[in-house]
Amino acid sequence: MKKAPLILGIIGVVLSVFALFFAVRGSVNHAHKAAVEPGETVTAVAGDVVYISIDSLIMQYDMYSDLRSEFEAKAQSVQDDLNKKGRKLESDGKAFENQYTKGLLTRSAAEKQQESLLKRQQELQTLAAQKQQELQEEEAVMMNRVMDAIVTYLEAYNAEHNFTAIISKASVLVLGNPGLDITQEIVEGLNAEYIKNRNVKD
Repeated sequence: MKKAPLILGIIGVVLSVFALFFAVRGSVNHAHKAAVEPGETVTAVAGDVVYISIDSLIMQYDMYSDLRSEFEAKAQSVQDDLNKKGRKLESDGKAFENQYTKGLLTRSAAEKQQESLLKRQQELQTLAAQKQQELQEEEAVMMNRVMDAIVTYLEAYNAEHNFTAIISKASVLVLGNPGLDITQEIVEGLNAEYIKNRNVKD
């Protein structure tokens, strides 16, 4: 029996479907900058196009870490329960085979036990498929919550900084000046906000 997936390519899925691009609402006056020399860094200012590393952002986000830990614990509990049921079914199957081989069962009793074992096997397979689907749905909801929190934060963040766009480094950017990478600043802001809200709830 295959183990229910815990985190199914979260980062890969996110990067393939998430091109984070925000156009600033209203007009923005963009100051002309002199060409930047190779190796020289700049500091992002209003009107710039900045970028973030989505995979790094998610992996460092405390909300994601907390939700992932909860999800993995639940997934492991589900898997343990399925394994327990599977081992019991296997044990009962071997006991039946042993009794049948030794001629300790009537034909009628053997047929009933065999039907019962087959029914339990089908029920276990159905349960495993159901639990796997439920875990996949919960995983998707978990990622939606994380991405919604990130997007909401970035909208508020950009309302203050007035960047022309915030793009995803991995899915869009080929080359960019390190000074325009605001990933770490976003990570720190997200975590500070998450910890503040979490403490209020606690």
